[in-house]
Amino acid sequence: MAKTERRVEDIVGDGEAMADALSAVLAVADEQGTVSWGDVSDDLSSGEWGRLIESGLLVDAGGDGFVLDDPEGVREALSEAEPDESDGKDLSWSRRDKLAGVGVLLLFLAYSQQGLRDVIAGDGINLVLGPLNATLPFHVVVLVLALATGLWTAVLQDNMMDTSIMSDYQETQKNFKQKIEEAKERDDDERVKELRQEQMEEMDLGVFKAQFRPMVWIMLLTIPVFLWIYWMVLDGHVVETGTAMVLPLIGEVSTWRTAVVGPIQLWLVWYFVCSLSFSQVMRKALNVQVSPT
Repeated sequence: MAKTERRVEDIVGDGEAMADALSAVLAVADEQGTVSWGDVSDDLSSGEWGRLIESGLLVDAGGDGFVLDDPEGVREALSEAEPDESDGKDLSWSRRDKLAGVGVLLLFLAYSQQGLRDVIAGDGINLVLGPLNATLPFHVVVLVLALATGLWTAVLQDNMMDTSIMSDYQETQKNFKQKIEEAKERDDDERVKELRQEQMEEMDLGVFKAQFRPMVWIMLLTIPVFLWIYWMVLDGHVVETGTAMVLPLIGEVSTWRTAVVGPIQLWLVWYFVCSLSFSQVMRKALNVQVSPT
């Protein structure tokens, strides 16, 4: 029984098509005892038929067709191998997720639309951040905002990102790659073609949607913050005090719009250095895992 179970697990591991093929053969075997290619040719391909024979689950009955080596064992192993749908993860987006996505798209438009930028950043966000900017130097304000967005990012990643989804997907693709290599070594071109087709079907867009979902909520805060900094500097709302900043490898820089790394201006470099640094610190502090193990 254990031997049969391992063989069935190997067949089912090849994909849903192979599990269906084995079920079709089992149904015919239950009905008439022996199974020939003609009995099941409408339900499975010749490659799948050959795979069942190769696995040892189907054995030659001496000219009368083939029989299942252990029908009861196959039936029991198949029932145990059926996925439990109640354990499946819901990869769909909720209504709130979709509204957040629409909000992010609208915020992106503000970068290219002066009027929209004035409304969102000037009339909206500046009501909250204006008093902070009036109290602290602008470079410190950017530092504080980078700290806030870094904390926001780490908390959302910790609570919303499920790395096991991507880990399972990567493991599935790894198994497909291994099976394809084995089929190539056997010169089984038909089996290679079937496996590649199944591999394409397993490339579920829902997996990537689930991974992108936390990013939408992260951008719902980080984009307005960056938009306000963009509006302050490029639209001329920052008062240059004449106090220079001294940066490593760059030296003294007097204005926020000075190009310091190629065409990249000081304000952009300062924001991203602060933001990336605080994001790393927060992830370490909260032990946030953002990639599959």
